[in-house]
Amino acid sequence: MRAWRDAVLAVYLASGLALSAWLTRLPAIADGLGLSPAGLGALLLTQTVAAFVSVSLSGVTVARLGPARALRLTSALVAAGLVLIGAGASALGSLPVTTAGFLLFGTGLATWNVAANVEGVACESALGRTVMPVMHAFFSVGTVLGAGIGAGAAALGVPVAWHTGAMAVVVLAVVRTAVRSFRGEDPRVRAEPRTDTGSLDLEAVAAASARTHGVRGAWRTPRNLVVGLFVLGVALAEGAANDWVALALTQGYGTTEAIGALGYGIFVTAMTAGRLAGTPLLDRFGRVTILRAAGTLAAAGLGVFVLSPWLWLGLAGLFVWGLGVSLGFPVGMSAAADDTENAAANVSVVSTIGYGAFLGGPPLLGLLGEAVGVRPALGAVALFVVVSLLLVPALRPANPSAPPRAVGAGSPRDGR
Repeated sequence: MRAWRDAVLAVYLASGLALSAWLTRLPAIADGLGLSPAGLGALLLTQTVAAFVSVSLSGVTVARLGPARALRLTSALVAAGLVLIGAGASALGSLPVTTAGFLLFGTGLATWNVAANVEGVACESALGRTVMPVMHAFFSVGTVLGAGIGAGAAALGVPVAWHTGAMAVVVLAVVRTAVRSFRGEDPRVRAEPRTDTGSLDLEAVAAASARTHGVRGAWRTPRNLVVGLFVLGVALAEGAANDWVALALTQGYGTTEAIGALGYGIFVTAMTAGRLAGTPLLDRFGRVTILRAAGTLAAAGLGVFVLSPWLWLGLAGLFVWGLGVSLGFPVGMSAAADDTENAAANVSVVSTIGYGAFLGGPPLLGLLGEAVGVRPALGAVALFVVVSLLLVPALRPANPSAPPRAVGAGSPRDGR
């Protein structure tokens, strides 16, 4: 169990490293290609289109290949995308090559994340306790590490091609090693369903994965769509920060590229802290109470970042913003898995909606940023955060009083 859990954590961490490899270098990519905010938004939109097509098919893809094989394939696409992004933006100065890199990256990472979520909720069920926020925290840990590397690379003037190329090798090696310890498809591993924190029955996961029609049925389930809309708002708030905070700091606050990368690091550090601290709070106070408090923090922090006239206060607002959105996505995944009979399909539906916002919203903000400025454009995201706040009751577990239990190899409490 410990090896399985650590393998899933490693896959989430590698995903964060891959994403931050180019996010922290967006100002350099824009400069290298001579792109305005609208032009950069259009470039990001190419990744969005590829990612949305990929994530829309992810339920069937993961069901047929299984999470381990799907991750081997998608990590190779992500690594190739990183190499092309770096080469196109700096070494070659070629927009077509950079665009091809974003297409490959978006195609790979979208299904990568769905496969990781399916394996993650299976592992959570077998462990018998809430761990999805911790798993997503390791994605944030990866982005924090990646932001530090990116800030250092920017400060030292390391070409984008060298930076993204090195990160491509790292993430590919981590994923290829980690998936060897996956056990979600192992018929010897069994867990009883839980309804208090959203875990699923591994036997039900296998059954749902074998039925591709379960994905179509999941799209017709009203609760999945409502949970997906909740995730849409928090994913947009997270994705907007990931894509535009560095540029909002350099252009909106008139600071340097290194400070822009540092600001992104502050946001993902807050995300990491919120996910680690939020796990015991969720077990103690429940989803609804914690998510309402978190959503309020997200809206407040976002407002401060957009309106503050001082850089130090804007950075403080950025931290609060990250803290507030930290739990939304992982808890949404757990809520999607409450229905143990079709959990894998439900997770793919909610992931599709969430990643559609995560990937599609930020490029569209570039068009708004062209008209009013990048920092003011981020204020539009607050409206979606408010909608997510209104939908929080839909994530209430079916039976909040049911105690977490799991059976199988080893004790669910000792990590074996």
